[in-house]
Amino acid sequence: MRLAAVAKDTPKPLLTVAGKALIDHVVERLRTAEGLSEIVVVTNHKFYGHFTRWAKTPPAPPMAGPAAGRAHAGVPIRVVNDGTDTPEERLGSVGDIHFVWSRERVHDDWLIVGGDNLFDQEMTPFLSFARAKAPAISVGLYDIGDIRAASKFGVCSLDAQGRVTLFQEKPEKPLSTLIATCVYYFPRPTLTLIEEYRVQSNALDAAGSYIQWLAEKKNVYGFQFSGKWYDIGSVESLNDAQQHFK
Repeated sequence: MRLAAVAKDTPKPLLTVAGKALIDHVVERLRTAEGLSEIVVVTNHKFYGHFTRWAKTPPAPPMAGPAAGRAHAGVPIRVVNDGTDTPEERLGSVGDIHFVWSRERVHDDWLIVGGDNLFDQEMTPFLSFARAKAPAISVGLYDIGDIRAASKFGVCSLDAQGRVTLFQEKPEKPLSTLIATCVYYFPRPTLTLIEEYRVQSNALDAAGSYIQWLAEKKNVYGFQFSGKWYDIGSVESLNDAQQHFK
């Protein structure tokens, strides 16, 4: 069962697992990340109030830092409204990335994490890997261990150096069980590519389609996460995560 059937008035990142919102689990994974200057949460107009209230509410320990509100160890959290209200207006995941880039043109590297990702590994190993591969783009990968389940995601093949040699977005017949999570590292020089992609493609909803396009044009590297990872897209995956994280 899709989560939309039971949580239509709550954004997925604010659903709770083990007593904490999904997005709080994501922020916790960043607690050891060095060089983090700001956390930006992108949402639509419908849920903008939900996220601004979340950002202003002090978290429970161990996340509580010295700053007021939900600032993460002194790193501020900012909520951006993409201005959309209905599913028909939605910009999509790539569209939201483009929205922030075109509006702000930030001169920093970007770490992008989907708010409905749930995982139990710290982000530091991925960041160390990604920074070592820069200026190439890096993506977080996970071996889902089920060839049928892999068909719902972007499926990757890597060479001996960890470079993505093949990326298939939701293939009918996956070649492996190594899938892309919604964890991306975009070094600053690569951010302008999103405008080129927007002009060439109408597939702004699926971030995996953008990664597939990038892998055909540029060097993209994959880092395999260990531990547990969940894409919270159904009631079943939410229940499975509740069992593991409790």
